[in-house]
Amino acid sequence: MSEAAQFTPKSRVLATIALALGTFMQVLDTTIANVALPSIAGNLGASSEQGTWVITSFAVANAIALPITGWMARRIGEVRLYMLAVVLFMASSLLCGIASSMPELVAFRALQGFVAGPLYPITQTLLIAIYPPARRGMALALLAMVAVVAPITGPIAGGWLTDNFSWPWIFFINLPIGAFAAAVVWNQMKDRPEQTVRQPIDYVGLGLLVLGVGTLQVVLDKGNDLDWFESSFILYGAAIAVVSLIALVIWELTEEHPVINLRLFRYRNFTFGTLALVLAFAAFFSINLLLPVWLQTRLDYTPIWAGLAAAPIGLIPLFLSPIVGRFGHHVDMRMLATIAFMTMGATCFLRAGFNIFVDFEHVALVQLAMGLGVALFFMPATTILLSSLAPNEIADGSGLATFLRVLGGSFASSLTTWWWHREASVQHALLTEHVTAYSQQTREYLNLLGGDSVQNYARINEVITSQAFMISFTEIMTLLGWIFLALITVIWITKPPFFGRKAEAKA
Repeated sequence: MSEAAQFTPKSRVLATIALALGTFMQVLDTTIANVALPSIAGNLGASSEQGTWVITSFAVANAIALPITGWMARRIGEVRLYMLAVVLFMASSLLCGIASSMPELVAFRALQGFVAGPLYPITQTLLIAIYPPARRGMALALLAMVAVVAPITGPIAGGWLTDNFSWPWIFFINLPIGAFAAAVVWNQMKDRPEQTVRQPIDYVGLGLLVLGVGTLQVVLDKGNDLDWFESSFILYGAAIAVVSLIALVIWELTEEHPVINLRLFRYRNFTFGTLALVLAFAAFFSINLLLPVWLQTRLDYTPIWAGLAAAPIGLIPLFLSPIVGRFGHHVDMRMLATIAFMTMGATCFLRAGFNIFVDFEHVALVQLAMGLGVALFFMPATTILLSSLAPNEIADGSGLATFLRVLGGSFASSLTTWWWHREASVQHALLTEHVTAYSQQTREYLNLLGGDSVQNYARINEVITSQAFMISFTEIMTLLGWIFLALITVIWITKPPFFGRKAEAKA
């Protein structure tokens, strides 16, 4: 047994709390900005579409950092990497809070996302290291609960801070949390012996990854503003993204130390488990992004009330996730995932029935119901995709699946926002065709309003705009519902058993 494996911190409880706070801080920042987007965009003189860059820049940079986390840990050690990530996360949070323009904020959020990348996998690694095998399940269950609580806390904390102070405080809140986590972890674990290795890094693969993923994200975010392929900027950007990503695949399949191990897709369970994880998370992420923005911009919710309406999605996972983790191995993982997809699909169809008069309780109850699907999804999907991997492949498989999951959420946020606004414009034009001076219904409505006709037409236009965004919202929810149901087929392509490599041998 290595010296690092034998190391025990002065207080496991304190070390566990401090390590978990690092993950809490990182996961919190994936959702805390969602409800503040309208305030941020308005304060910095940007559109709501431009405001989504605050979310997507963090997610893309976070995804890019994930594949090189293992290399960084081997290069400088797990404890030092954790400390470096927390300190840089605090510094980037401060920069986000003092940003004076949208380009500045997007750049600082990208930095924040990149330095946050190692926090979850390194926290998981250190927790496994400081607990004996018999107690590791409890430690990882705590980490899982933290990962569930943080998304619940994010919208509520973001709404409360935005309403009572100002949006920069959603970033400043990280400073005391990070300071406590860094101080305690260093005090508890600075003496942990760690061996470092000067392992080569795949610079070509990393460069192609950054260029391909980054360019594709820019194309998705700017495409609507620049009229897509009518713009030479979008054409060149799309060409660069496609060529870079094709070159990345070819290079990584032949590189001795690839930055992402694409050879893992030779396993059936990994391929289809990852596909289900990525698509389901992308749909889940789209809902979490779109719902608070729609509530604020179209239904006049304050940030905190939008956060409270969205937050119940995390309540059931808070209590059910540990139970699923403890007893789930007695049930076919595909059956749990099927129940999850059916539940999440059904809640999407319920949202598709919303109208502009929907009340708070209805929105919150649908979110609460979707929490059942969330609780039954992540553990089975992760178990399935890792089930066919050898022990020395699990770290690469987990990192690759996490990378694709985060990337899928980032791309989904851009596509969802674009489609929401595009379809709203189409619906607005269709609805406006029926509002003319020659329409009997229009004249009757104007007479009913009374007063100035110009103001009345402005009121009618606002009603049409709200209805157009409402129709667009319901169409997106309907599509997401069908995606969840289609994933039931995907998950049943995998083959049991899901707790070893026997399935792949049979496949």
